Amino acid sequence: MSSESCGSSLLLALSDDVFSIVTWSLSPRDIGNLSLCCRSLYALMESEKVWQIQCEIVGIVPLQDLVQWRKAVSSYKSLFRFLFSVQPLMGIWVHQNPELGNVVYVMPGFVSVVGCRIIPQELGPLGIEDGPILWAPVFEIIGDFDGSTSFFLHGREKGHDYVYPGFVKSIGRSCNVLLLEIEPRLHKNQGKSLHSKSFVHHSDEELSRKICRSNSGLSRSQRVFGQSETLVPFSRLAFSDRRKLLDVITSQIRLKVPDAAVGPLFPRLRDNDENFQKDLVLLLERRSMLIQMHKLGGGHMDSKASSLLPSDPSQLQLSEIRKSLDRLSGSQNSINGDDGHRQCNRRKTLSKYFRDSLNQIFGKSIATNANSKNSSSSSENKHASLEDFLSSGDTIGLTLHASHVKLSSYRAWPNMHDSRFAIYRLPLRIPTAEQEYAGLWGGTFGWPPGKSSKDKPGKALFFLLLSYEECQGQQLLIATKILEGTHYVLHPNGSAMFVVNIDEPSFDPFPWDTNADADSLAVNIKDVFKGEGIANGYGFRYPGSKPGSLFVFQDGQLAFIWKESRAVLTLQRLNLQELLKKGERVPALPPIANFSYLTKSYSNVFAEFPNTSTSWVPSREEQSDP
Repeated sequence: MSSESCGSSLLLALSDDVFSIVTWSLSPRDIGNLSLCCRSLYALMESEKVWQIQCEIVGIVPLQDLVQWRKAVSSYKSLFRFLFSVQPLMGIWVHQNPELGNVVYVMPGFVSVVGCRIIPQELGPLGIEDGPILWAPVFEIIGDFDGSTSFFLHGREKGHDYVYPGFVKSIGRSCNVLLLEIEPRLHKNQGKSLHSKSFVHHSDEELSRKICRSNSGLSRSQRVFGQSETLVPFSRLAFSDRRKLLDVITSQIRLKVPDAAVGPLFPRLRDNDENFQKDLVLLLERRSMLIQMHKLGGGHMDSKASSLLPSDPSQLQLSEIRKSLDRLSGSQNSINGDDGHRQCNRRKTLSKYFRDSLNQIFGKSIATNANSKNSSSSSENKHASLEDFLSSGDTIGLTLHASHVKLSSYRAWPNMHDSRFAIYRLPLRIPTAEQEYAGLWGGTFGWPPGKSSKDKPGKALFFLLLSYEECQGQQLLIATKILEGTHYVLHPNGSAMFVVNIDEPSFDPFPWDTNADADSLAVNIKDVFKGEGIANGYGFRYPGSKPGSLFVFQDGQLAFIWKESRAVLTLQRLNLQELLKKGERVPALPPIANFSYLTKSYSNVFAEFPNTSTSWVPSREEQSDP
């Protein structure tokens, strides 16, 4: 078919500049549809220029970085395939535990994205912009030569750094939870391609439709067997079984990080071109080594694990996993024995006694007794069988699953499950003319901001998410705490440090001299809003509030001041990507806790303070509670 007959002559006749402008308005679906029209348009839509622009539209890295990333992949189309698949992961992810804060920021590396945990810390004398921010690696997803993905969980055990290779499951475009899971797989090529390469870039809905279509010609028994892994998801297992599986799998697939792969996970800032180019060389070598380790295991595997692993170190033979689980279960049974069984029966008897007593009070004992058998049987069916889960494949591996679940929230903070190995997306709004203060802010207590003294060599660094909420016709600005650098937590994670009514101005004076002298800082006040700041209430979980005012300065900084105590929390906008590129890397936790720390804690579990005698905790005058 000729170009004229298919209507492609107009596009083919456009100059390069005009064609580039047209390409910016095309979606990937539009490009795919045009490429199906005729051979000429197919060749045009497959050009490097078209897919380079698509890579720019994704917006993960600027053009100058795209040029460098292109050297490591087969084409801009392959690079787009990787960028488009990981784009929903970019941003801030959190967890409720520990209460000091658990913030993971996903940012670009080098043909990769890296999940970095911000460590609760004190602010040094150099301040936020110039002082190094402490961080630890959580996971990274590396793009291969063809744009496919390789997942690595990071962890540290017995003084050594390890990576734990796995798969990236389907990434939903609107994902709000990242789950660390175990997935059985068929070792045959058909089974592997079904979940790894063919659908690695499709959403959950597209994956389901494709699986249904691919199995339409199979018998019912074949479909059930082939899709048994979808019928018994990892989340259906009991918590103890999920924890046990994660422990066993990570202990077997771990790969010790060689010296050549200890280098940077992302390049430093471009302010020093020589250092930047050195980082690119190291990153390219490190990436090639990790991809090779993911595929073959190389010589960097534990000798104990190497005998168990197939050629792909991210998958294990289920027969060996069953043996490991049996040994683990046997050891636990020998420890607990009959004594544990008697204690369990005693707990059930006591709980039944109190439950029946309460039911008699409310007149429900007859209904409870009538349905006792049904309730006991339903509790047994609450969780899926571990054997049913393992029988859905002959190999098993670690997966990162980005999914969308229904989550309620309170003042921008999601209500999280306490038994899932997961981290949750924190919605980060882009500032607009109507919501100019939305976004991520950081700061410290005390005035002048960020200034240390001999008696207080360091100040606790706070990260706050500022968001807007309309309540009874009024526009409220809410500052949610997501990170606190004190030695022991003062306020619950996710609590509102202050709430301000943007529609109600405040006439409170600024308590310090606004003219610059030897002991003060010159400030130009732009706006002042009335609000309330956090204070001691009914215990740690239920803080109260006291009146205060939010001062907005001409230079863009903010300061919330509690009216009675004159305690002040000063804030400035943060660019986490730039801060991390200037930051300092610290060791990670063991792999599972490094991804999702489920244990309730009120202290800093991610890093020890270098000197607890000098670690700063706000005095009563400087705390938010007067």
